[in-house]
Amino acid sequence: MATAPLMDAPTRTIDPQEEEAFMDAIDRWLERSVIPVIKHHDHNDIWPEALVHEMADMGLFGATIGQDYGGLGLPATTYAKIVMKISSHWMAITGIFNSHLIMAAAVERFGTEEQKAKWLPKFATGELRGGLALTEPNAGTDLQAIRTTARRDGDDYIINGTKTWISNAVNGDCFALIAKTDPDADPRYKGMSLFIVDKREGSGLSVGKKFDKLGYKAIDSAELVMEDYRVPADQLIGGVEGQGFFQATGGLELGRINVAARGVGLAEGALRHATQYAQERETMGKPIAQHQAIQLKIGDMATRARAARLLTMDAAEAYDKGERCDMEAGMAKYFASEAATENSQEAMRIYGGYSYSKEYDIERYYRDSLLMCIGEGTNEVQRMIIAKQHLKKNAI
Repeated sequence: MATAPLMDAPTRTIDPQEEEAFMDAIDRWLERSVIPVIKHHDHNDIWPEALVHEMADMGLFGATIGQDYGGLGLPATTYAKIVMKISSHWMAITGIFNSHLIMAAAVERFGTEEQKAKWLPKFATGELRGGLALTEPNAGTDLQAIRTTARRDGDDYIINGTKTWISNAVNGDCFALIAKTDPDADPRYKGMSLFIVDKREGSGLSVGKKFDKLGYKAIDSAELVMEDYRVPADQLIGGVEGQGFFQATGGLELGRINVAARGVGLAEGALRHATQYAQERETMGKPIAQHQAIQLKIGDMATRARAARLLTMDAAEAYDKGERCDMEAGMAKYFASEAATENSQEAMRIYGGYSYSKEYDIERYYRDSLLMCIGEGTNEVQRMIIAKQHLKKNAI
């Protein structure tokens, strides 16, 4: 599969004390604003409007956007730690700013100077929020199979098609949307282009079905439907047709690091809950944490969570250096998401019958973890990417 070319970019760093202060602020926000309202929003699938405004105030919508455009300019390593910490309590809300930041990364890495100046400051403050519009009813992991088309008509492009499973589709404003500007191109990826789509402007773009999901509640996942929808030609990212596949897949490296970080957070959160419960719950006259069967589970869970964190930080460090990191990001996403599922399932076994009650948080960890094995490219595809890169590096 073709991959995005490397972009020249300075290595991002952060002063350790500044990072520690930011993480402390995240801790206080979680305790004050997030933890008390999780059950209400998750159980009722209610979009957390107040939390979104607070995330904007903290700068999370500009976390990885450069400081020249009003963002925090955080390195991916710090961003991953933020996502891990939040996800260890509630994974879903990280999706609200993650999809948004992938869109912003596409503009910052590949956009024209005019596009960067126009869009990035508004993305950084959260004045405009959005996400990535890639997936279609018949095209998920196989991105080149998309059917949405964009036809040039004077100073506009006319877009027709349907996108599905789009995060922030209902409550977001802007999307980096991929379409075929040359449906007959061979290979297919050469005919794909990426556009900045502002759903507040023009007619012909509507929000379709909102999905009722097993987990990942409170964040909207819905369809975007384009019927002769006009987009100004100056919103073609980079200003050149045929670059959309590279631009989209380049942003997915950050997306996979984010999913890996979410997996770490879920794995660590499940471990935290299980550890506490195992020391409180007693059977046969002693805490279940003193039973060997429970200790074996906790030992495995702790090891998985630690390994997932190290793999994720390894991928984030490569990203910060501007290195190609599709293999590292794939490894991290694959392992961390599986760790999240395995840890949350083991935690449910430790909780026993109580794990099946919505009174306890652990059932949410299990529901949310299953998405991580599917989102941003299935784990089966990640394993293929890892194998191909490994074989290429070790060819004989």
